[in-house]
Amino acid sequence: MPQVRGQELLPVVRLSDINQLVPQQPDSFFLQLKTQLQQYRKQGNQPEEAITLQQLGQLLYHHGNYSEAVEQLLEADKLLRHLKQTALLAANLNILGKVYTYNRQSDEAFGQYREALTIYQRLRQSAGVAATYGLIGHLYEKKPDHDSAYYYQQLALHYARQAMDTAVLSKIYENIGSIYEDRERYDSARYYFLLALKGYRETGNRLDQIEVINNLGDVWSKTGYFSKGMEYARAAASMALATGEKYQLQSAYRDISENFAGMGQFDSAYIYLEKSRELVQTIYKLENSHQISLMQTLHGMEKQQVEISRLNAERKLNWLLLVAISAGLVLLGLLGALVISRQKMKIRNERAVNEGNRKVYETQTALMEVELKRQQAEEASLKQQLDLKSRELSSHILHLIQKNEVMEELKQGLTVISKDDKRDQKKQVRQLLQKINFSFSQDTYWEEFRLIFDKVHPAFMDNLQQVCPGLTPGETRLLALVRMNLNSADMATLLGVTGDSLRVLRYRVRKKLDLPQGESLTAFVQTI
Repeated sequence: MPQVRGQELLPVVRLSDINQLVPQQPDSFFLQLKTQLQQYRKQGNQPEEAITLQQLGQLLYHHGNYSEAVEQLLEADKLLRHLKQTALLAANLNILGKVYTYNRQSDEAFGQYREALTIYQRLRQSAGVAATYGLIGHLYEKKPDHDSAYYYQQLALHYARQAMDTAVLSKIYENIGSIYEDRERYDSARYYFLLALKGYRETGNRLDQIEVINNLGDVWSKTGYFSKGMEYARAAASMALATGEKYQLQSAYRDISENFAGMGQFDSAYIYLEKSRELVQTIYKLENSHQISLMQTLHGMEKQQVEISRLNAERKLNWLLLVAISAGLVLLGLLGALVISRQKMKIRNERAVNEGNRKVYETQTALMEVELKRQQAEEASLKQQLDLKSRELSSHILHLIQKNEVMEELKQGLTVISKDDKRDQKKQVRQLLQKINFSFSQDTYWEEFRLIFDKVHPAFMDNLQQVCPGLTPGETRLLALVRMNLNSADMATLLGVTGDSLRVLRYRVRKKLDLPQGESLTAFVQTI
């Protein structure tokens, strides 16, 4: 699941509760929003219904459930168009565009941003225009297309200055600083990061302050000023500890480790690197727990709806049976009044038949209840097994990442030693390097990963072979990791390749799958 805090330019519609509850109890907040949505629909309160749908979409987006998020946001879009709430519609379009952006659907994201931009320009809302241009610039930055990204961020900066909106202006300064940092123009990056930090301090936005302070530390470190970088990294860590921001604390610890390494203090660097890795594990487990809780809540609600439908159908059937029986009794009573003497035996027979039907009905109902309980128990058992396999798969991936990272570090260190002029060490070092390379290529953990992955996604590998039977084992592993929504850095670590090699591998897979240019590989894999 991606961290979505980094590029928030939009004013969030009544989502102060989401910012507090999303990291802690997403399933409870999801149920709360669902209850509110039902109430608003019963009341016919369409404006509040649209806002609640938007909140549900953002909640699902925060937890990486992009398909459900798009569904909720499109429902909100439909209502807002019907209500002609153009300002809220433009904000919803930008949120929908961000979901498409993080799902690597660039064309769809551009479509949402263009319509939002048209609305804001018509309403002459400079802050909205600035926010939308900033999002377009961020989309180009992810491609990456730094020239186009810089152009749109400059447009955003122009309109943000017109609107005199410090929050939006600060975020755009930060985005421009990031572009300069990517271009390795560190003086310009530092200048814009300082402007962003000043704005965030004015607005009291502590989270973005921490992120910008981390960025400033990176700039100093990249230019060789490790002591200055250490100063900023420690300041970011202190603020992150005070606010409980685990993401930023993990980033600050990693930066402190890099600065210690740059100053040659490798013991301290190792200590903070371990702290950073421990936080990565904690964050991963927490996010995984939240995703599982949310998915269980979604599954439970779907199951509840099915059960309600079944009970309603059963209640309707019982009512029809009751009406039919009542009508029969009334008819029998009328006939009995006319021919009492001749119909006494027939009435007793009818009553016996009705009693037998009632007992049969009761017996069938009891059997149905027993069968329902059995199915519920079986479903609970299957859910527990799926949860167990998901935890095993998550643990296995973490182990692979840690193992490959350590092996890569050993490999790089030994490579440096092997280039030393001390000839008596070279032979032993090269032998160690050969063993490490052999470990990378012959790692049996992939077989264990395949076994657990097949249990969590039983039909994926078979369907993948049907779609493209000519895939190599390495390409199959890549697509399995894409199916799990891992980022590129983790994929490269697991596969034991560089970022450039990973891009080449993705390009070859796209050619074999015959994907047209612009179509998302991740979106395609999710449909298999």
